[in-house]
Amino acid sequence: MVVREIKRHLNVAIIGGGPGGLSTAIALSKIPNVDVQLYEQAKVLREVGAGISIGQNSWNVLELLGVADTLTSGHVTSIILNLNGKTGEEVHRVERPPPKDQKRANIRTQRTKLQSALVAHVPPGVIQLSKKLVKVVDQNLAGVELHFEDGTVGLADLVVGADGIRSVVRDTAWPEYEIKFTGTTIWRALLAWDEVVALDERFATTGWWHSPTTHVWFSPVGEGLGEIAARAWHDPKIHSASKVSWGVPVTKEHVESHFTEYLPQVQEALALVKEGDWREFAAFSGPELSKLTAWGNKVVLVGDSSHALSGAFGSGAGFAMEDGYILARALEYFRNDVHRALPLFDAIRLPYYSRMYLHLAGEQKKREAKLEQHGGAEAASFDDKVRIKVIKGGGPDMSWIYGNNIGAVWDAAVAAIRLG
Repeated sequence: MVVREIKRHLNVAIIGGGPGGLSTAIALSKIPNVDVQLYEQAKVLREVGAGISIGQNSWNVLELLGVADTLTSGHVTSIILNLNGKTGEEVHRVERPPPKDQKRANIRTQRTKLQSALVAHVPPGVIQLSKKLVKVVDQNLAGVELHFEDGTVGLADLVVGADGIRSVVRDTAWPEYEIKFTGTTIWRALLAWDEVVALDERFATTGWWHSPTTHVWFSPVGEGLGEIAARAWHDPKIHSASKVSWGVPVTKEHVESHFTEYLPQVQEALALVKEGDWREFAAFSGPELSKLTAWGNKVVLVGDSSHALSGAFGSGAGFAMEDGYILARALEYFRNDVHRALPLFDAIRLPYYSRMYLHLAGEQKKREAKLEQHGGAEAASFDDKVRIKVIKGGGPDMSWIYGNNIGAVWDAAVAAIRLG
């Protein structure tokens, strides 16, 4: 029997300084004999976007990372509304009082607050800025070579692709993978919230205001600020070439032109956003991967790079942080042996993402069937299309996502190994 030599030291390069990369850096930095470097292309480490949801799945992993107590700002989202944007009719309401055993409430906070909380727990010297990755090269037994735009070259035993939906790591190690514009365009902005709520008191409650093909999301995010996230459909056949996935400035006129059929107070709220404050985010998606690891267990993907789901489920940061936690636990359990740890990471996280892809496909079929019951998309009324679009209560139990306890998932995986 050949016993594989255990590496006493493991050099890990993490590409990307979002929640996935930062959480992976925190978790890996706690493991003996692991040297971690995180490479971020930005000159200043800051999030692009507006608000972010922190539900129980995210709180669970933040607790395990030791970060939860550092994130103190946010708005409790105990009620979420779905309304008809043209008539103001309340189509659906979700009320979720926290269970007695729940330590922290679901919140909506600023993305920058989450990032700051994570950065505070990354050891000094781990993060390197202004390091834009150009390509990675498999050097076989020597590891993986990292080539940066500034001309420098690095070498790592393990590369963690946490570089988002347009991942350079994924596109190099999985060259056939292709993402496509889904047709959904999102515009986001943060603004002082009292003035917004003065237009309609319902804006004080987190909620979606819908048309059949658009919606406007209003939510406080704490510290007197709130978020508007407006979405519209753009035909991919026409607009794909012009779309960029993250944070392009757009004009007020461009955004407001998509919501002229909405109630006056919704349009007035959109008009409050100052010129230059809107940012456009185009939703891209890609097919399910059969593995999240490559190159003989020298490359692994976490976060959006591993599952291009176009922001579905609204918990991408939580998923990415869970990935980082599981990767670190697997490496620690197998004493930095990537040939045993990475297959375990795959075995835990791959079926989870597969279930997400399956769920989305099923939901789309349900909506199409409901439209057919109303005579098809052409025959259904505006109000009927809005009701069909809104996800009603009593549907599938989504606690496997929003109540996911990643610590318990890991414990179950270890128990299965020991029994096996």
